[in-house]
Amino acid sequence: MPKESKSDRSSRCGRITRLLESTYPDAHCELIFSNPLELLVATILSAQCTDKQVNKVTEDLFKTFRTPADYADADPQRFAEAIRRIGLYKNKAKNIQAACRKILIDHGGEVPSTIEALTALPGVGRKTANVVLGNAFGINVGVVVDTHVGRLAQRLRLSHAKDPIGIESDLMELVPRASWTLFSHWLIWHGRRCCRARNPECTVCPIRDLCPSVDKV
Repeated sequence: MPKESKSDRSSRCGRITRLLESTYPDAHCELIFSNPLELLVATILSAQCTDKQVNKVTEDLFKTFRTPADYADADPQRFAEAIRRIGLYKNKAKNIQAACRKILIDHGGEVPSTIEALTALPGVGRKTANVVLGNAFGINVGVVVDTHVGRLAQRLRLSHAKDPIGIESDLMELVPRASWTLFSHWLIWHGRRCCRARNPECTVCPIRDLCPSVDKV
């Protein structure tokens, strides 16, 4: 594919978006949650761990820990043991408890709904904050760049950046703000179901005609 202008890349991204939307009309966050606190905890747990494994752990966890105070006041060893099946569970346990203490002290026990306040919580980076804002509050502040989104953004040449912040910035310029949250879901679902890191199914890919990397990966 010849070198694209920003306008051409934006146009191609628009066509990719429409095709992915029609292919995955039910795309959504696959972490199971019922409120912002549950999503915050689940997202912290999901770092370097599959959503499927997180959901197995949180099914019981959320029955016991229902409020920020439940997490903050829990015995550290008991809480860590409750999430033992999650990778890096000791560090994540410390971050979740510290984040909940800060939520109690600084936000009256309510999960904050701004990027600044969320990223000030222990263990919460921009990606986690974007997940919570977009999926629990319906606020589009940025594009979630996880492993799938980063990989597909580069494979589709929608971004040439090497880091998540750069990739997010490029995607925010190409995708309408109203679609930022859903766009990440469409890429994630496509990455999990078709455009996998190894052996992508290019022959049945709905966006193969718009992909510069088709049959080259």
